[in-house]
Amino acid sequence: MNRMIRTPYSRFVRRRPVWLRRLTPPVAQTPVQMTTIYAAGTNSSSQPVPTAAEPPTRHPALQPIPSGQTYRVTSPPEHSLVTPPLASALHQVFEEFARKNGFTAEQPLSIAFGRGTLGLHRLGRAADIYAVGAKGIGQWAHDWNSAMRQAATTPTPQERARLVAEEQARNLGYKLYKALQAHGGWAQPARYPVQLFGPWTRGEGPHKKISDQLLQAHRDHIHVAK
Repeated sequence: MNRMIRTPYSRFVRRRPVWLRRLTPPVAQTPVQMTTIYAAGTNSSSQPVPTAAEPPTRHPALQPIPSGQTYRVTSPPEHSLVTPPLASALHQVFEEFARKNGFTAEQPLSIAFGRGTLGLHRLGRAADIYAVGAKGIGQWAHDWNSAMRQAATTPTPQERARLVAEEQARNLGYKLYKALQAHGGWAQPARYPVQLFGPWTRGEGPHKKISDQLLQAHRDHIHVAK
């Protein structure tokens, strides 16, 4: 039956029948709990990265090389984090070296390290010495090479020997390298040379057949490992 009805806006429209259809009720679903699964042996790249406010984690077996009575370490402690045996050996060398060269507790010898990242540095078994006596190892090496070139041009063997002896007596970088060499006991991994490298390695040893690449990499510091 069709009837006319009036809308709220005073219009007449025909009323249409409304058909009701039976709807199928939805099937109940069992909720699923989501679980995060972590693989065993997750690598370090997937671990949480500490924020800048968190202090860096230090390996408990490593320690910075300390200052002694006659020498002072002027570089940041994190530049010389090494194992206790290496720290003890270098402390012994530095203390004796400083005393022999006239340094005292009132006027100590300054020594600075740089942070290494490769090879035995990763285990704290190596240290890089970048300066001694307030002068960089690279500058000491430059002074040494200049003196050797001057000595090579002298007309007499006596003059040449005098110039070489004078440079050997004053050049603290060269003298420290020789002191480390005389101390000995440095690391020598299988199939690798003794771990003592610096600008004087090829001329003074202990591994004189050092490659050009390795010599170039140690032109401005002394690398020593134990």
